Amino acid sequence: MDEVIIRTEGAAGWITLNRPKALNALTHDICLKVEAALDRWRNDDAVKLVILDGAGDRAFCAGGDIAQVHHAGKAGDQSVGRDFWRDEYRMNHKLAVYGKPIVAFLHGFVMGGGVGLGGHGSHRVVGESTQVAMPECGIGLIPDVGGTLLLGHAPGQLGPYLGLTGARMGPGDAIHAGFADAFVPESDWDAAKAALARRGDPAALPRHPAPDSPIAEAQAQIDRLFAGDSVPAIMEALEGDDSPLAQSALKAMRRNSPLSMASTLAMLRPGPEDIVAALKQEFRWTWRSMEAGDFLEGVRAQIIDKDRNPKWRHARPEDVTAAEVAAMLASLGKNEWEETT
Repeated sequence: MDEVIIRTEGAAGWITLNRPKALNALTHDICLKVEAALDRWRNDDAVKLVILDGAGDRAFCAGGDIAQVHHAGKAGDQSVGRDFWRDEYRMNHKLAVYGKPIVAFLHGFVMGGGVGLGGHGSHRVVGESTQVAMPECGIGLIPDVGGTLLLGHAPGQLGPYLGLTGARMGPGDAIHAGFADAFVPESDWDAAKAALARRGDPAALPRHPAPDSPIAEAQAQIDRLFAGDSVPAIMEALEGDDSPLAQSALKAMRRNSPLSMASTLAMLRPGPEDIVAALKQEFRWTWRSMEAGDFLEGVRAQIIDKDRNPKWRHARPEDVTAAEVAAMLASLGKNEWEETT
């Protein structure tokens, strides 16, 4: 069975992730095939737009398939991860700057690498089942795949809130935070995709009002709680608020990697100015994530052994120094990530 189904139908280039049992997790090979399709269709006049979707009921894409990266890293080979991230980020960049409309149908779980695939297109459609999140701090990574750009442009302090806690966004939340553009009931998706392929025009998408957004309703509270200039300061504010939102956020942050959270906050203040700046700084961090970060331990605890008991490099957020964060984000010299067209 093909991991990704790539074809043309009518006026559309159509890419369907096809690993439903793995929640359509991205492999290195999928990223290369998606990029090749985008390159092929860029100058094909018969292709007017690109449709992205995922097979199965549970997920558009729940993230990158990082088990192989972890196993290679544990064996001392960091090149598997570095090559994967370099190529994945190149695909993310091409999606973000593509010259034709990209319509992504984001159902179920849309997390991490799924945000990088579906979150940079021109028309991002959500439905009733959509759950969007950037939970990387929980596996000792940072929000990457251009996630720092999306988080950095979210209203108020939503970027730090979403990045530091990994909180999930429903469809209304995703639209409010700038991770999606339109809500279409999932019962209408097949007809919408058929119309897009037939007309080659994103105007074929039906229009519906956005659902309610709990985080929009909590915007003022989130802005207040996440205004601190450091992770310890934010956690202190959360400790002084007994609301369910604050206590849920605090619980999540106590589980997450202190180094990852400190680095995420630094990357969002100020946030990157464009997709290239975002991917460049993210690659600096992920390049070093196995030797100087918590990535290997985080994946072990959450995905491999599943004991949910990671032993982070720092016992407490206040133990992370500004120098350590700066070192994670320093230039890679000849190994810097560079965009290609």
